[in-house]
Amino acid sequence: MDLTQTLDGYCERLDPSFWAEPINAITNVAFLISAIIMWPRSRELAMARLLCVILFVIGIGSFLFHTYAQTWAAIADVLPIIAYVLAYIFAATRDFYGQKTWVAALAVALFFPYAAALVPLFAQIPGFESSSAYGPVPLLIVIYAVGLRNKAPQTARNLAIGAGLICLSLFLRSIDIPLCHALPYGTHFLWHVLNAVALGWMIETYRRHMLAPPKNLG
Repeated sequence: MDLTQTLDGYCERLDPSFWAEPINAITNVAFLISAIIMWPRSRELAMARLLCVILFVIGIGSFLFHTYAQTWAAIADVLPIIAYVLAYIFAATRDFYGQKTWVAALAVALFFPYAAALVPLFAQIPGFESSSAYGPVPLLIVIYAVGLRNKAPQTARNLAIGAGLICLSLFLRSIDIPLCHALPYGTHFLWHVLNAVALGWMIETYRRHMLAPPKNLG
């Protein structure tokens, strides 16, 4: 693997220079802002604070990718996202469903075959090929929400909102190249902004669930 290979997969990038994607690069500040907002709100919850840290790192990794645009930067972009997803699965399984730590760890492990099975299916959706790797995530959130609809309906509703936000952000990510002829700067930067909101909302959903009295989860 050539870690310094130049990558170009976005409408805004026209050359390999550092600032070839200024909007895509700068809008990563949305992840930092989202993490900073949620940090003090999560002060009583170690897992929520971990998610805030990962969210902040997502912004840094994405900035590196949209500036250096090389293989190593793509890895720096993707790994924090994977870490966020896995950490949330662990937290949701353990704390939303009240499962033991080993069950939550098993849920994390099962995400890999789950994603491996579904990504090829999402890739068959016309226009969604570039975002197919993310498709299993909002679906899994919906599955968790459905499972919580009786036990914790408010949490289930909040998860459904999060899934909806992620779906909308994925739509904006997917149309970046197809609409490039009409929108020279593309739409990928909107994915950054909305996804930052969505990931912050997912932390808020966790926070609300954990701090709410049991009788108020409905």
